[in-house]
Amino acid sequence: MKLTIAALAFFCLCTLSTFAQSTYGVKGTAIDSAVLVKLPNATVSILNSKDSVLRKFTRAGSDGSFAINGLTKGKFIALITYPGYADYVEHFTLDSVKRVKDFGGVNLLLKSRLLKEVIIKGEVAAIKIKGDTTEYNAKAFKIQPNSKVEDLLKQLPGIQVDKDGKITAQGQTVPKVLVDGEEFFGDDPTLVTKNLRADMVDKVQLYDKKSDQATFTGIDDGEKTKTINIKLKEDKKNGYFGKIDAGIGNRDFYQTQVLYNRFKGKKKFSLYGTLANTGKTGLSWEDANKYGTSNMQMTDDGGMYFSSGGDELEGWGGTYNNEGIPVARTGGVHYDDKWKNDKYTLNTNYKIGSLSVIGNRNTLSQQSLPGDTTQVINSTSNQLFDNYIFRQKLDATYTIKLDTTSSLKVSVDGMLKNTKSLTDNLTESRRADGSLLNINKRRLTNDVDQQVFNASAFYTKKLKKKGRTLSVNVSAGVTESQADGFLNSSLNFFNTSSLPDTTKQPQIIDQLKTSDTRTSRFNSNVTYTEPLAKDFSVILSYGINLNNSDANRKSFDQSAPGVYNVLNDSLSNHYVFNQTSNRGGANFNFKKGKSTVRFGTYVAAVDFKQVDEITGNMARRSFTNWNPQASYQYRYSNYGSVSFNYNGSQTQPTIDQLQPIRVNTDPLNLLIGNPNLKPSFSHSFYGNFNSYKVISGQSIWFYGQYNFTENPIVSNTVTDLSLGKSTTQYINLSDKRQSNFYGGGSFNKKISAWDMNVGLNANLNGSIFYSMINSQMNRTNSSSYTTRLSAYKGKQKKYDVNLNFGPNYTVGQSSLQPDRNNNGRGWNGGYGFTIYLPGKIQVGSDGEYLYRAPTQSFNTSFTQTIINANIAKTFLKDETLKLQISGNDLLNQNSGFTRSASSNYITQTNVTTIRRYFMFSVIWDFNKMGGGAPKQ
Repeated sequence: MKLTIAALAFFCLCTLSTFAQSTYGVKGTAIDSAVLVKLPNATVSILNSKDSVLRKFTRAGSDGSFAINGLTKGKFIALITYPGYADYVEHFTLDSVKRVKDFGGVNLLLKSRLLKEVIIKGEVAAIKIKGDTTEYNAKAFKIQPNSKVEDLLKQLPGIQVDKDGKITAQGQTVPKVLVDGEEFFGDDPTLVTKNLRADMVDKVQLYDKKSDQATFTGIDDGEKTKTINIKLKEDKKNGYFGKIDAGIGNRDFYQTQVLYNRFKGKKKFSLYGTLANTGKTGLSWEDANKYGTSNMQMTDDGGMYFSSGGDELEGWGGTYNNEGIPVARTGGVHYDDKWKNDKYTLNTNYKIGSLSVIGNRNTLSQQSLPGDTTQVINSTSNQLFDNYIFRQKLDATYTIKLDTTSSLKVSVDGMLKNTKSLTDNLTESRRADGSLLNINKRRLTNDVDQQVFNASAFYTKKLKKKGRTLSVNVSAGVTESQADGFLNSSLNFFNTSSLPDTTKQPQIIDQLKTSDTRTSRFNSNVTYTEPLAKDFSVILSYGINLNNSDANRKSFDQSAPGVYNVLNDSLSNHYVFNQTSNRGGANFNFKKGKSTVRFGTYVAAVDFKQVDEITGNMARRSFTNWNPQASYQYRYSNYGSVSFNYNGSQTQPTIDQLQPIRVNTDPLNLLIGNPNLKPSFSHSFYGNFNSYKVISGQSIWFYGQYNFTENPIVSNTVTDLSLGKSTTQYINLSDKRQSNFYGGGSFNKKISAWDMNVGLNANLNGSIFYSMINSQMNRTNSSSYTTRLSAYKGKQKKYDVNLNFGPNYTVGQSSLQPDRNNNGRGWNGGYGFTIYLPGKIQVGSDGEYLYRAPTQSFNTSFTQTIINANIAKTFLKDETLKLQISGNDLLNQNSGFTRSASSNYITQTNVTTIRRYFMFSVIWDFNKMGGGAPKQ
């Protein structure tokens, strides 16, 4: 019996030994890669590759070695962690050929050396969180041959690109796209996203770009710009590439674009040209608004300055917003370089172009006044607009590292611009019973020439003590503008029988108007940082700003037909404005562990003097503004953080609100001043949360902002129902708070089983604001809620599909119209696909669907479906030559239709827009990139 038991035990041990040898497992040793020290008790986890479910885990021994047995065939993920070190992740497979995975020495890196990033080995990680930067690895996303950066961005979680190329990330507009950290054609991001090849991209980085001051000191000053940086592959930094796209269509549509880029290491040379009437402008033109000088506005420190957009002769800002038929002729040249170990850097751009837009706009509006249902004015306006702008702009930035502790950055730019515009308006206003109230026929023409020059210098110096720095920022600029134009207007009044009202004289205006303005400005700021302790520092700053402006506006009546030489004193003025602002402040920064805290305030003392050169009258105004700031950020892991921010700002009334310069371009709407206005104060709270799970590829973002304003400045409008004329004056409401909010979130995840990326986005925004209408308080409450589900799936050289759709709901209520609201639901959706067929043929389509349900304000629904399609055949071995036939707006439904409701107004507009056309295009995407970086 004893022998039998012993034999059985021996047999079992042999069987277990044989079974153990036939199972699957892993082994290895965890070590410090820098000093080759073995890491005892490191945690080793084995997860399923498909769903990241934990299968087995263990801890390494005292010598860092580990082993896990009892696994099965399949695909797995090894996750090895150790306190203070970056996580190690590797995908691997166990099968009948390879039963045991021997990792050998697993090299772990200290987080301090790795800048808190995650090591991924084997399969490519889609996203990395490094500090405040979200980095997308282009290799992890599917791109089709010859696709552009825009096509890549559309796949990235948390980033949306609309049909016009506008980029939104984490709820904020992205105004800046860099290439290898450098600006590319200035501030026109679409020149990068729509033209740079996606196969050249190594990484896409999304972050809040700090100011030059904060980048230098390493201490956040609250000034940030949402930015995308396109990092190129090393072997794609030498050679040339570009595109020639020429198309001709029916209905006289055409489009031609040429882009050429030559890269050589750190040198980049690019040029482009566009000639089109399809809406492709080539230049964003939006940065033109930075350089205007027509109307008095307020600076961020409470000072005053001239800007474009308010002058009666500056009727068009020079942008195309899908209204009218555009003709664009644009071009530009870009060059940037770094040399001598990046000691010297040069970035320069030249842009030139013209844009003309012609169209018609029809507007129906209803103005409801306090009282019964008869207190209503219904208006119909028909407008013809013909606008033209020509602009050329040159800018350059030169940076030199003077030594290891100091640098100097010098920037200059200049612009010449000519704008011509013509608007013809015919407006009819009627009473609630349909009887004619007034007719206003108005024509305004203008011709504006503008010259701008700006220069700045930024000097930085790191002092001996670590963290102690000094910087000086100086900038100056001059803007001159000369304008002249004609105003022809006739305003006739009618009685309740729709007959001319003989008791009211028609108002006839026929005038020549001229405007000459000149603004010179000088701004300076000295900043000093001092470390008070290891984790605590302070930023002290002081600056003086000078702003001198001269505005000479004249109106001339006729002495004889066509002879305008009689000065109209009541509409002519010559003002000289001089402003001095002293601004200082202190901000404290505390950073320890995972937490960063910043708090402080800026204070500005502003002295403003206005002199009327015609009458000799002088007005002075002195005031003090303060701007408290605070923020907190907690980075709870390598892949996630939460932050909160607060900003307070004082807003002074504008010169138009205090003492407006009288204009008569719209005789039905007049503005008068209120010299007793007081400043308002706004509080802004912002927070965000982000999290990314590297193994499952799941990302979550939440963000939100709430603002409220004390002692707000609001409009007080009095409308004379017998004439249909309104007079507006601004007042303070000391017992009311205006507020607004916005927020949202996004959830994105890759479903491995379907090889599909899915996302869910939700956004909401709302506001409460006040106004006075015929001396009665009106409280307007409006908000909107939007959700959207999106999905993307693609297979290279087979197909590429993306879908998005979701509902929305809008709420709008005015206290003076309690029985009427603008509450309504709607749907938005879109799609796009490309199918690759045999014979190098591609078939593609994209579309948008819009639905708005009836509301109490608008009793009819609105539906619009826009479908575009194309079929193309590629040629040559690399398929870089393409012949394409495309159709735009196949259903011919692009109506240029908009609706809006706010306060006591509801408005409906139809405007000329580009509708159905077909085009034949020849597209050549040439590319000769490759080779290593050249020797410096």
